[in-house]
Amino acid sequence: MSSAMNPDFEQDAMVQGGSVVAYAPASSANLSVGFDVLGAALAPVDGSLLGDRVQVKSAEVPFALSSVGRYAHKLPDDPKKNILHDCWVAYGEALEKRGLGLKPLEMVLEKNLPVGSGLGSSACSVVAALEGLNAFHGAPLNEHDLLLLMGEMEGKISGSVHYDNVAPCYLGGMQLVLEEGGVISQGIPVFDEWYWVVCYPGTVVSTAAARAILPAQYRRQDCLTYGRRLAAFVHASYSRQEGLAASVLKDVIAEPYRAALIEGFNEVRAQGAQNGALATGISGSGPTVFVVMKDLAQAERMKEWMEAHFVRNEDGFARVCKLDMAGARVTGSEL
Repeated sequence: MSSAMNPDFEQDAMVQGGSVVAYAPASSANLSVGFDVLGAALAPVDGSLLGDRVQVKSAEVPFALSSVGRYAHKLPDDPKKNILHDCWVAYGEALEKRGLGLKPLEMVLEKNLPVGSGLGSSACSVVAALEGLNAFHGAPLNEHDLLLLMGEMEGKISGSVHYDNVAPCYLGGMQLVLEEGGVISQGIPVFDEWYWVVCYPGTVVSTAAARAILPAQYRRQDCLTYGRRLAAFVHASYSRQEGLAASVLKDVIAEPYRAALIEGFNEVRAQGAQNGALATGISGSGPTVFVVMKDLAQAERMKEWMEAHFVRNEDGFARVCKLDMAGARVTGSEL
């Protein structure tokens, strides 16, 4: 549950000495069947956190920013080029419209997700930053306003506003992006028994490059297949038809083109099929891939195989996950 839903966070922040830490989980967008409209938040089954954390604490200066964590060295040295600076500016403008002002503060980003991984790294930083800023100021922005702001900030990085990472990262679970009738996104039922094995090889595929490789136009048949499978997946999720849902986790929009950008993807798919995978696909724009399994032992074996055969360097990793139903949340006062 986001801090925007809990008015007690201002008091909590003061009790803890004017400091809050917000966590935002990694997410997988598209999920093969839902290009740009489906996304899911991820939670490793071992209890570890797969995502970014941001601490917001009282300071003597109007704004200060620093970065720590496994992938902090991948971020710009200039704080003003960090997306957290943009989040601070945008949040301040949102407060000003409400007759409120920013408190002097320092932000510390614990960057635990690699940039350009296909795991919603930028969304993680944006969501954790805005969740933390809102909690620190007593949650004056509601859930809808925050989500709009998160989409805007994500658009600064990817070049266009889209919610398939920020919505699940913020709200949790599996989100269907609607952007109709004043509704940005809504959660759909998930299959709790599914394990999502995700593996980042340690290489980078930029969102811009992954989008550039896609065709400007699609055949009518591919468009019909996309719509039919997406509708079938959503229907199967609500009607609890697991077999039907798994059978349509196939991508005719992006994977046929992006697979060429990911060394070893076809081998992962073949290995998954041999080991009982329900589906295999590209997470977001890649290079992270996901494999859906029903058996935990099989999922662990798949993880070990990918660590040995798909991971390319020390930046890579694999995790067995369920879906993170909580989304972004304040986890305490200290990193």
